[in-house]
Amino acid sequence: MDHMNNIDKHLEFRLLEEENNTINYQDLSIHRNTNITDIEIYRKPTLTNVTIQFSSNYPLENKLAAFNIYINTILTLPITNEAKHQEWKIILAKAQNNEFQLHIVHHLKKKLITKKTNKKPPNHNNTTNQKMGNIPVS
Repeated sequence: MDHMNNIDKHLEFRLLEEENNTINYQDLSIHRNTNITDIEIYRKPTLTNVTIQFSSNYPLENKLAAFNIYINTILTLPITNEAKHQEWKIILAKAQNNEFQLHIVHHLKKKLITKKTNKKPPNHNNTTNQKMGNIPVS
């Protein structure tokens, strides 16, 4: 670790140690129990609820980008339903804080869920699939 800290005087690498069976890594808080590992979303204490304001003069796609990430996070991380519900409340609070009408965020969530559930593997070689009785080949 000391060698890495000599690379640049403006960078400091630190080894994170587990505290109370928990370690925070990037945006995750990983808690180790006896037989199970729980994952939650971690926020630094300095995090704010600010995104691009809905009333700003940016394309809608840019305004929704952060919410796209937030919603995809709760849809893809293996977190408990309780944690997903809590995260959804935080997302809605961020939306309100940034002047979004909540139906826009609800619609985005519905769209992302539909996209996730309808996702099919790409059909790279239709001939092979036909020969295999339409069994998807990955």
